[in-house]
Amino acid sequence: MSDVRRFVIIGASLAGAKAAETLRQEGFEGTIVLLGEEPVRPYERPPLSKDYLQGKVGLEKVFVHDEGYYEDHNIELHLSSPVQALDTQSREVVLASGERLSYDSVLLATGAVPRRLSVPGSELEGLHYLRNLADSDGLRAAIGQAERVVVIGGGWIGCEVAASARQAGPEVAVVEFARLPLERVLGPELGSFYRDVHADHGVEFHLGAGVESLHGAKRVEEVRLSDGSALSGDVFVVGVGVAPRVEIAEGAGLTLDNGVVTDAYLATSSPGVFAAGDVASAWHPVLARHIRLEDWSSALNQGPVAAKNMLGMHTPYERIPYFFSDQYDIGMEYSGYATDRDEVAFRGDPTTREFVASWLKDGRLAAGMNVNVWDVAEPIAALVASQQPVDVDRLIDPDVEIVSLLK
Repeated sequence: MSDVRRFVIIGASLAGAKAAETLRQEGFEGTIVLLGEEPVRPYERPPLSKDYLQGKVGLEKVFVHDEGYYEDHNIELHLSSPVQALDTQSREVVLASGERLSYDSVLLATGAVPRRLSVPGSELEGLHYLRNLADSDGLRAAIGQAERVVVIGGGWIGCEVAASARQAGPEVAVVEFARLPLERVLGPELGSFYRDVHADHGVEFHLGAGVESLHGAKRVEEVRLSDGSALSGDVFVVGVGVAPRVEIAEGAGLTLDNGVVTDAYLATSSPGVFAAGDVASAWHPVLARHIRLEDWSSALNQGPVAAKNMLGMHTPYERIPYFFSDQYDIGMEYSGYATDRDEVAFRGDPTTREFVASWLKDGRLAAGMNVNVWDVAEPIAALVASQQPVDVDRLIDPDVEIVSLLK
């Protein structure tokens, strides 16, 4: 007997595409509808601030699947099809066009949206935000014509865009309200490391300064800072974080708290509704807290787990948080979740730009970051997951294999 169920995935994102792929891999023979509001098939976002922005790779390296994949696997991919609402009472997804699609199970993979500047002049033209493929295309063209780029925000997007722009040739200035770039995520030790990396490549920093206003005739030409200084430029990029896209979930009455709240199985407060990726605030059974992850790894891995649970496979999402970044010749991988730590220990010398940083809390490894050191991310993640006390002297000894610290 054929399967008459219909599973609808809201968001033709990496999480959504991998969920659809997993449904077919697990033998689901019912209808899969993948809804995307953009006019292009699902793609990965990390290259948008790195290799794709720099023109090192083309579209073929960005898309999740080949063009014929969805038709070949009988996945109904609907592009340029924004969703207006989720009706959990009638179990229907309402499209902006007015069409209603019934569902047996639905996955929210709506992602996040860049936070916007809200200062005088922020309505001027020429202010770039980076989230989607069109944003990256526009920014690459603008950087190619620029002599000076001003980046507002010293987080991951801001730093990666600054590195990509600097490598393209223009002068680059970065404005960051904190004392150091990436300080909120990595703390002062690694924030100063990245400040020095960028400074060595000629990036000009304006730290501890907020944006007061933007100025220009029709387009942004100058940004004025809280310290009284002003920066002129040809291109202005804003990277001050993102917010989860919860409008559909909120309208459906789902439980929200910094995203759509789910259990360890990525199930929301409404039966048959799941969430994955940037929008999901998921209970992590190993770390014993709700975590919302804005990274490639969670989209890549939560989508498949959500799909399995849509099929009733009762699979918890237990993967330790992971993200990576490439800036100039500095590659790094971060494994863990160190919102609170007692100390930071180093295996190797950061001045050589080949080292492993470890964040410890109560004698246990909360997170580790390997910089230009490879094949250690998995043992670092395993050590974080083990919650075991660690011998710090052995942890920082380069002659001791990290995997040997697992008891």
